[in-house]
Amino acid sequence: MFTLERGFRKVAVAASIGAVTVLAAACSSSSSTSSTTAAPATTTTSVALPTATIPTQSTNAAIAATVPAAVKSKGTMNVAMDATYAPDEFIGANGSTVVGMDADLATAITQVLGLKVKLVNATFDTIIPGIQSGKYDMGASSFTDTIARQKVVDFVDYFTAGEGFYVKSGSPLAFNGLTSLCGHSVAVESGTTEESDAKAQAKKCTSGKVTVLTFGNQSQANLAVSSGRADVGFADSQVAGYIVATSNGVFQNSGTAFAVAPYGLALPKGNGMTGPVQAAVNFLIGNGVYGQILAKWGVQSGAITSSVVNGATS
Repeated sequence: MFTLERGFRKVAVAASIGAVTVLAAACSSSSSTSSTTAAPATTTTSVALPTATIPTQSTNAAIAATVPAAVKSKGTMNVAMDATYAPDEFIGANGSTVVGMDADLATAITQVLGLKVKLVNATFDTIIPGIQSGKYDMGASSFTDTIARQKVVDFVDYFTAGEGFYVKSGSPLAFNGLTSLCGHSVAVESGTTEESDAKAQAKKCTSGKVTVLTFGNQSQANLAVSSGRADVGFADSQVAGYIVATSNGVFQNSGTAFAVAPYGLALPKGNGMTGPVQAAVNFLIGNGVYGQILAKWGVQSGAITSSVVNGATS
């Protein structure tokens, strides 16, 4: 049965764990970019963003010529992302602008395509249905490309990520792989691959029960770990690392990343946009801007060398 899991997926810059300082100052900007925060309600802090500026891209005429007329006539792509998952997508210091790796990449892709972009903050499990209904033109929200999801959307793969654990600093507990969850409580965000994997592991444990605590957003999951309600937090590997790095010592990583899989940009099935978007991603890889975006957000370890369509193997 198809489920709307958040890709490997998410982390908010959470006021609930105390003052959080994110890297350093001003996201890329462009006149072709606009943002809205229609949903969901999120908890944010005043943060400083990375200093790197991503250069505005000129339209690539050859790639832009492959954009279907129905999309080209609109002039703007509505790109949905659940902005509670730093460093991939989250709300910036002004409390309204969506920033992060996926925000920068979506902006650059649409510029290459000769289109404008509207970044829409949407609850994660509404994004794929919104793509199916035509409300959104693309989902750029740390979706793990899976065969199950490919039944309802197409993916242009652009990143690789694993899963990772984090614990409250000073915790004597060690977690490395799913079997280590047996006998412990784990905090996850609703709709994520981590939620599914933790629940699946809970059925397999013979040496202690797994208590899976599911929360509406990553900020709440973080609070469960920092308050001691949960023994461990479970998120995408680069997100877990970012949680730790920006927590002012509240959290520490536990174990190493595992279950590495591709992230994909979600697109309506069969509407002709996978080719143009894939070409735009590969163009950005080739001209170095893709690498600049990943370096800006400190996630270079997930870089790919070439984009593929629907590259999931499971």
